[in-house]
Amino acid sequence: MSRPLKIMLVAAEASGDALGAGLARALKARLGADVTFVGVGGPQMAAEGIVSPFDIAELSILGWIEGLRAYGKVKRRVEETAALAEREKPDAVVLIDSWGFTIRVAKAIRAARPDLPLIKYVGPQVWASRPGRARTLAAAVDHLLALYSFDAPWFEREGLPTTVVGSSALHVDMAGADGAAFRARRGIAADAKLLLVLPGSRPSEITRMTPVYEAAIGKLKAIDPALEIAVVAAGTVARDVAGRVAAWPFRAHLVDEAEKYDAMRAATVALATSGTVSTELALAGAPMVIAYRIDGLSYQLMKRMVTAKHVTLFNVAADERIAPEFIQHEATPAILAAAVGRLLSDPAMAAEQAQRQTAALDLMGRGGADPSELAADAVLKVIAAKRKA
Repeated sequence: MSRPLKIMLVAAEASGDALGAGLARALKARLGADVTFVGVGGPQMAAEGIVSPFDIAELSILGWIEGLRAYGKVKRRVEETAALAEREKPDAVVLIDSWGFTIRVAKAIRAARPDLPLIKYVGPQVWASRPGRARTLAAAVDHLLALYSFDAPWFEREGLPTTVVGSSALHVDMAGADGAAFRARRGIAADAKLLLVLPGSRPSEITRMTPVYEAAIGKLKAIDPALEIAVVAAGTVARDVAGRVAAWPFRAHLVDEAEKYDAMRAATVALATSGTVSTELALAGAPMVIAYRIDGLSYQLMKRMVTAKHVTLFNVAADERIAPEFIQHEATPAILAAAVGRLLSDPAMAAEQAQRQTAALDLMGRGGADPSELAADAVLKVIAAKRKA
C-alpha cells in the first residue's frame, strides 16, 4: 500500500493561516487518512494538526524598512522552513501569500530540492506595483493559485501555469451573522450608532494604526458622546489590541474572531485598515472608510512603484472609489473622523455606498465555486503531473 500524501503548507500571517486551514480541510475531506500535513502557520492551521516550528506573528512585517530591520530574523526562519522541507520530504509545498518571506523560502527549497513541486497560493499584486515580481515568481515555483481573474494574465505571460481559485473572503457565509444578537449581548440599543474599528492583523499595523483610530474616535465622540465603539482583535494580535484598547479614554467593546461577522452586521459604519476585511465588510453590508499607513521611508520607495489607483479590492475591480481610502499622510485623525462622520450622519449616503460595495463584489467573482475546493483540486493535479513527468 502506498504511503499517504504529505503536503507542506507555509503561511506567515493571519490571512494566510486561514487559507492554509481551508486548504487542509478540503484535502482531508477528499483524501481522509491518505493525506498528512507539515508546515508553518498560525492557530487556524494548528487546529488542523499543522504544528508550526515558530510563532508566525514575528513574520508579519510591513514595508521595506521594517523588512530590512528584521532581515536577520527572517533569514533564520527561511532557513528553518527550508530545513523542515528537507527533513519531512513532502510531496509538494504550498507557499501562501506573504511575498517577501515565501519567495525566499521557494528559492531555498528549490536550491535544495529542485524536483519538489512548489505551488504559490496568492500571487503578489503585480497589477498594483512592481510587475517584475511576476517573472521572479515564474522562475521560483511550478504553479500559482490566484485569487482573481485579473491576476492570471500577468503571470501566464511569464510562463507560470495559473489556476484562478477565487477569494475565500467572497465565500464567507454571512447568513448566520446576527447583528441584533451582537447588540443585545453588548447592551447596545438597536437604534444606537455603532462604529466598528478593524485595526489589522499585523503587529506593525496595530502599532501604527491604533493611535490614529483612537484620536479619530475621540473627535467623533466629542461630537456624539453616545456613539458606540467596537474593535476587532484578530487572533494573531489579539493581546496587543486588547491592551491598547483598554487604555483608551472611552469605552470600546472588544470583539474576537468568533463574533467578528456578527459585529460587521451590527455596525452602522466601519473604519478599517486596508486588507481582506474590506471584502468581508462589503458582504456584511457595512459602509466603510479604509485607511493605511506604513513606515515613511518605505512609503516613499513604494510610491514610485505603485501604479494602481485604488488599494481596496472592490474599488480596483469596479475601477471606482466606492469606499473612501486614505493612505499615509491622508490617514489623519481629522480626515478619518470627517469621512466616518459623513456616513454616520447621512443614512441614505451610507446605504447607497453599502449597496455599491456589495455590487462590486460580483466583479471580483462572487458566486463561484469554493476556493478551498478549487485549490485542493489544483494541488492534487500538480502532484499528479509531477509524478507522471
